[in-house]
Amino acid sequence: MAPALNRSLTPSSVASLPYSPLLSSKTNTQNRLSLRSAFLHQNGLKSNSFSCSGLKWKVDKRGSSVVVRCEASAVAEKEATEASGEKHEYQAEVSRLMNLIVHSLYSHKEIFLRELVSNASDALDKLRFLSVTDPSLLGDAGELEIRIKPDPEKGTITISDTGIGMTKEELIDCLGTIAQSGTSKFLNALKENKDLGNDNSLIGQFGVGFYSAFLVAEKVIVSTKSPKSDKQYIWEAAADSSSYVIREETDPEKQIRRGTEITLYLKDDDKYEFTEPSRVQGLVKNYSQFVSFPIFTWQEKSRTVEVEEEEEPKEGEETPPEGENKKKKTKTEKYWDWELANETKPIWMRNPKEIEKEQYNEFYKKTFNEFLDPIAHTHFTTEGEVEFRSVIYIPGMAPMNNEDVVNPKTKNIRLYVKRVFISDDFDGELFPRYLSFVKGVVDSNDLPLNVSREILQESRIVRIMRKRLVRKTFDMIQELADSENKEDYRKFWENFGKFVKLGCIEDTGNHKRITPLLRFYSSKSEDELISLDEYIDNMDEKQNAIYYIATDSLKSAKSAPFLEKLVQKNIEVLYLVEPIDEVAIQNLQTYKEKKFVDVSKEDLELGDTDEVKERENKQEYILLCDWMKQQLGDKVSKVQVSNRLSSSPCVLVSGKFGWSANMERLMRAQTLGDTSTLEFMRGRRIMEVNPDHPIIKDLSAACKNEPENSEARRAVELLYETALISSGFTPDSPAELGSKIYEMMAVALGGRWGRVEEGEAADSTTESTSKSTSEATGTEVVEPSEVRAETDPWST
Repeated sequence: MAPALNRSLTPSSVASLPYSPLLSSKTNTQNRLSLRSAFLHQNGLKSNSFSCSGLKWKVDKRGSSVVVRCEASAVAEKEATEASGEKHEYQAEVSRLMNLIVHSLYSHKEIFLRELVSNASDALDKLRFLSVTDPSLLGDAGELEIRIKPDPEKGTITISDTGIGMTKEELIDCLGTIAQSGTSKFLNALKENKDLGNDNSLIGQFGVGFYSAFLVAEKVIVSTKSPKSDKQYIWEAAADSSSYVIREETDPEKQIRRGTEITLYLKDDDKYEFTEPSRVQGLVKNYSQFVSFPIFTWQEKSRTVEVEEEEEPKEGEETPPEGENKKKKTKTEKYWDWELANETKPIWMRNPKEIEKEQYNEFYKKTFNEFLDPIAHTHFTTEGEVEFRSVIYIPGMAPMNNEDVVNPKTKNIRLYVKRVFISDDFDGELFPRYLSFVKGVVDSNDLPLNVSREILQESRIVRIMRKRLVRKTFDMIQELADSENKEDYRKFWENFGKFVKLGCIEDTGNHKRITPLLRFYSSKSEDELISLDEYIDNMDEKQNAIYYIATDSLKSAKSAPFLEKLVQKNIEVLYLVEPIDEVAIQNLQTYKEKKFVDVSKEDLELGDTDEVKERENKQEYILLCDWMKQQLGDKVSKVQVSNRLSSSPCVLVSGKFGWSANMERLMRAQTLGDTSTLEFMRGRRIMEVNPDHPIIKDLSAACKNEPENSEARRAVELLYETALISSGFTPDSPAELGSKIYEMMAVALGGRWGRVEEGEAADSTTESTSKSTSEATGTEVVEPSEVRAETDPWST
């Protein structure tokens, strides 16, 4: 019979049994003896348990049998010990960690003031919140405010607030523990106690903002008093130290009633910059302009006072008595006083229905240093997955610098988080490049920032914000376009029309919003810009395309030969006269199921052509077309009869997939243009002839009667090069073209007005001279009169 083992013996337990060769015995008796010798202690069964292989075993006797059991808890404990191993705590070199926090998180030194003011604002917010349930916390310590005082003589700057302050334990917990945010703990406590609610206006979240003070300070002293404690404590630390000192304030003159006072002893390199009062005030206005508590800065001011003028009595005069009035004069004196730095209130936090247009304009001018009123504005709040408030404006004029026209890094959008300025340096995160002219503020409570709160991280929230901002901007522009005051939209289009057209190229997802905003001149509206909707409203029912022509000016568009038949048939053609127009229209392709068609390209379909007459013309002039193609060679891909001409003899059109004449001209003008690309993309040129024009009829007769005539061949060459210019292309050799024109002019004008050659002119001159000589011999010479008038000024 096999030895009896308890089921609690796991495979791992069995594996740990000591091996004995006796286990291989064949008899049952030997097996029992062998197993017993393997399990039992050398001292036999004196004890009911023993240890083997690190496990506890129990031995029970059942008659002549021995039952061995292994404790399962012992097995589990051993396995857990082997799996977990030894536990160690992370170690950190505090001085190096501080150095990384200070010098790696922040890109600008001036950020320290923003962070410290934000901490002061949080302290004031905490006190205001807690005082709702415990008014005694406020006491008589004055108003809730922040004061900043630079001292150029001592090289210090002091930021003080009348907030909640800190006890000794809170100093150790908040300032002595790196990345320990007191604000974050406060919010967590509020969330746990739902009866108190939640205060979303608190700014801090990472617990490292305070240490930004060491960007500019070699030593920081924090003096703080909490209304919960009767004692005032001082926290002091140096920039290159890994320790800090906390002591109790015993000097009565340095006692504060409530709050915190942070004094920064500035480094030598930063003393001049951050102790300058105007610099400090500028930083407050930039970063903390919209903090909900008043911020006062110590500023130098001047005032005019009247002083008595003391005059010494002249010799012989008596000294006037003291009570007699003395002469007074005005004098300008300088003095130091506190000045409110954040006068402008965050207009986006108010209800739009309570704000007048003049208030929006005033806020725009102060925030962006503008002197013109904006063309339009919109104020909105978005809720849901992402919550933020925003006020955006369309400026009164386009930027003067051409580099700022489509610069995605313009500082036109100011990002705030809980009313604290974060950044205005974006690379298209919030607005696309073609809307970079839009100015405004965006304020949110839950933006994904990095630890320094300077960089907006790319995330789904940012993409949602961008989408909503762009949509609101288009709604604002469309409202401007639909308003009764057409002058406002005309002003907008003159300044920012190029931006909107750029959106056709860069933002295919918003074509439906961009296209109704476009404005162009046309063959029926040469003085007023029209929209595409107006063009479609004016279309004939049978017209199934939107026709356009791209040229360099309005004048050249009006006189282009491509329009002759369309104007004759009363078909409206859009004039694209700006360089970006053609590319923008090509990216749109269609609008309201109407295709955009370039009238300067081949296969122009006008819809109501006479197919019989067209077929007859092709048959009649097929010989002329082949003959002209043979003369021109590779200059044109083919010559064909045109259906777009009425007064011009011929025109050069581009292939469907090549550049137009206008696009070719623009690409030639590019600074970094590639000649090889130009030749490849230029596409083919097709020469179309007007069968009703006399020149074409004469050339048709020439090709049938005298196909080798030199003058006919020269006429074809001149006709091609003339068509090249009238169609908007650039001739390869302007000088050669000019000589041909001069030669043709000489033939045409020769002798028309009685011009004579030089030999004939010399003979006629000799003959007239001899005739005048013979006449002169018989002429009486009369002397001039010597009589002078009395009023002659030259008489003496």
